[in-house]
Amino acid sequence: MELRLLAYVVAIAEAGTVSGAARALGLTQPTLSRQLRDLEHRLDTPLFEREGRALVPTPAGAALVDRARRVLTEAESLFDDVRLAAQGRSGTLTVTFAGSGINGPLGPTLARLRRELPRVSLRLVESFNDEEMSQGVLDGTFDIAVQRLPAPDRRLAARPWWREPLTLFLPQAHPLAQGPRPLPAAPPEALGRIPLVLWPRAVSPPSYDEIIALCHRAGVVPRIEAEGRSVQTVLALVAAGFGAGVLADSMRVLRRVGVVARPIEGTTTVQHVVCRAGDDNPLVTRFLDVARPRD
Repeated sequence: MELRLLAYVVAIAEAGTVSGAARALGLTQPTLSRQLRDLEHRLDTPLFEREGRALVPTPAGAALVDRARRVLTEAESLFDDVRLAAQGRSGTLTVTFAGSGINGPLGPTLARLRRELPRVSLRLVESFNDEEMSQGVLDGTFDIAVQRLPAPDRRLAARPWWREPLTLFLPQAHPLAQGPRPLPAAPPEALGRIPLVLWPRAVSPPSYDEIIALCHRAGVVPRIEAEGRSVQTVLALVAAGFGAGVLADSMRVLRRVGVVARPIEGTTTVQHVVCRAGDDNPLVTRFLDVARPRD
């Protein structure tokens, strides 16, 4: 049954006359009378009966009017959902990120999206593996990845978002952690003056390789003393004196007791917003509009 026929029945019930309903609907009275007769013929039952000068629903008509109101309300809600989805104002957006991402402007960006788009469901997935994040965007598991080292794949659109130095996170008692605050940047050669605490290469090969390459450029042979599979574990091992971690500078907001942060001179790491190239999902477009690049 067409939605317009349900709207006609509800209008007649509310107006109490065909003429009044026709005026409300912008139809002629003969047209609405014919539509009502055709519907009653189809249903093989009268829907209205006269009481004085008014039309009132029959029991069958009352049942139809009650259900029609609910169907029309649901249909309007459905149309609203479709319009909002087309505008990027409803639906689900899946964002994956590493710790260095959520500790930067991603957090305020997500807060703004929640405030401005209350009908959008934000699904957040933390990851420690840049390769998995990029692959997840490619295969549709994620809509957006916020990551430092996206895969070099033409099917990905990676836009720089913000830049920060790589930073040595040092045991509080180590000589490299001593001096006036804030500590000046340490030369890359300082990586040779303390053992390192890294995550296993299998956890995040691009990030692991980035640190090893930094050591090699500085002419340093890295001494890996311990491994941790998360930032929290790396910092805990640093605080315990095992060595220094090399992390994005934004990790200093974690303020681990017993750990001192000191940027590494001449280093820059970039957080990227990554999506599928040519993705026309309105929610992705909304996210990219909010996530403006920053230095």
